[in-house]
Amino acid sequence: MSVANAILQGVFLGAFYAVLACGLSIMFGVMRIINLAHGDLAVLGAYITFVIVDRLGLSPFVAFLIALPVMIALGYLLHLTILERSLRSGILTPLLATFGLSIVVQNLLLIIFSPDVHSLGRSAGSLTTASWQVASGLSVSALGILVLVVAVLVFGALQLVLSRTRLGWTMRATAEDAEAAELVGINSRGTYAWATALAVAIAALGGLFLGIRSVFDPVSGPTQLIFAFEAVVIGGMGSLWGTLLGGIALGVAQTLGAQLNPEFAVISGHLLFLVVLIARFGGGRMVLRVAR
Repeated sequence: MSVANAILQGVFLGAFYAVLACGLSIMFGVMRIINLAHGDLAVLGAYITFVIVDRLGLSPFVAFLIALPVMIALGYLLHLTILERSLRSGILTPLLATFGLSIVVQNLLLIIFSPDVHSLGRSAGSLTTASWQVASGLSVSALGILVLVVAVLVFGALQLVLSRTRLGWTMRATAEDAEAAELVGINSRGTYAWATALAVAIAALGGLFLGIRSVFDPVSGPTQLIFAFEAVVIGGMGSLWGTLLGGIALGVAQTLGAQLNPEFAVISGHLLFLVVLIARFGGGRMVLRVAR
């Protein structure tokens, strides 16, 4: 694989990481929560889609549209039942609450589905294998193009929501100062709940792509959380478009590392994450930016 092809495949991989990381960025930007169950919620979305595909024989994309309202409702209820109470108790409590949620989701999936691995790739048809040779040593996969286009559309749609809709305005106002937002009539409780619902829905989209491009099992969530968190930090915590760029940077780092040696793929991304941490936060200051 040529360097140019490695970079291109890294962009496609990074777009997938960006979709996974998007919901994590939303929750941090609006509520200052790092959701440690984010990867497990993505895997849960993949499992719900898998069940619909398995029972009804539908395309994974049609099945995802059926699963999407379930994930939105789950996210909304998640905030009202768990996150809302934990937010009142400081920064550490939401971390512990979402860590506990992660363990519960993993164990429930293990009980229901067993440790066996599953995939949505076969039901996606030729999408998983179709590609075009555009130059010598440079190929473009259909799935990679789809993930990249969807990632750009998702981030573009979120930008419009945040800047042009009442929900977006309330999210931005609540993120800046929840108490002041309450004084002007904004229901911060409802805003947080919808932000969580949106984050969980996008996490489920990441789970869909995870299921199509590879395999997943009940304990796949923590690995996906690590990649999503690294994308958010590399791009700038709370920065919406930065998350997309951070995911792409992470993906390119991994594929370039694999170009040197397949064993270097994952560690190359971790090293980039470490370098960014040292460069950005080495002085002891952390600047938090709200998604604009």
